[in-house]
Amino acid sequence: KATLISHSHHAFPNENLISHGYLGFSPISPSIAFSLQTLATFQQAHWTCPWFTIQAQCKTLCHLHSIPYCPYLCTQFSLAFNVYLEVVHHIDNCIQDALGRNSQDWQLLNECPACFYHLEDEPSLKFDWLVSIDGNKYNSLKWWDMMVYGKTLCEDSCTVRSTYWLSNAEVDQFEYKVKAKQVYDWEMDLDVASSLFNCVNHWCAAKSDQCKKMFSVFEESGIFIVTCWHCFVLLAWNMIKSSEL
Repeated sequence: KATLISHSHHAFPNENLISHGYLGFSPISPSIAFSLQTLATFQQAHWTCPWFTIQAQCKTLCHLHSIPYCPYLCTQFSLAFNVYLEVVHHIDNCIQDALGRNSQDWQLLNECPACFYHLEDEPSLKFDWLVSIDGNKYNSLKWWDMMVYGKTLCEDSCTVRSTYWLSNAEVDQFEYKVKAKQVYDWEMDLDVASSLFNCVNHWCAAKSDQCKKMFSVFEESGIFIVTCWHCFVLLAWNMIKSSEL
């Protein structure tokens, strides 16, 4: 416990708490507060290891303070952490505005110094910069389509605050511009060596029909990322009702 000196110009408890480096979970009458250092440490720890959850953080704090763990602490910490992220986001926006870095494509054009920075009188290249695009279909990135079971799809109201993450609306502009992928008919080659590779005739896991049925049950099946030659991520977006195109 700590005693904090209150100031007359502070109308709400959180104003007094934030001036001393703490943040409460409630805007009106918080009964518990977390230090800004604790919230910042959890943010960095979660970035480094996404499996380090809020519950693990709360249990760690309870062990440090020698108090029993209660499940409601996770809710309180989550509320305070969301407010902390909101505050940090607005501060970052003010800094970027002051530095003139508030355009939508500023990060894309300045992410990799080797690719995008040019010197005076530098000779032009045949290709200014090279990128690579690939998809990732790990199970943790899949989102099940509830419409398969006749249930109402839960809309995700969260938006990514990043200039390199493309929204679904931006990607959908090219929905009908993607040419049909030419599928290699490997079944034609099975007759050549059917006696040697007879087991292949009974293996259907890689057939295109199976892939279509599998990915039709997912609303999102993974992500695409674009990286430059120097491994900087330039763009990213979700795979919506599709596999790698």
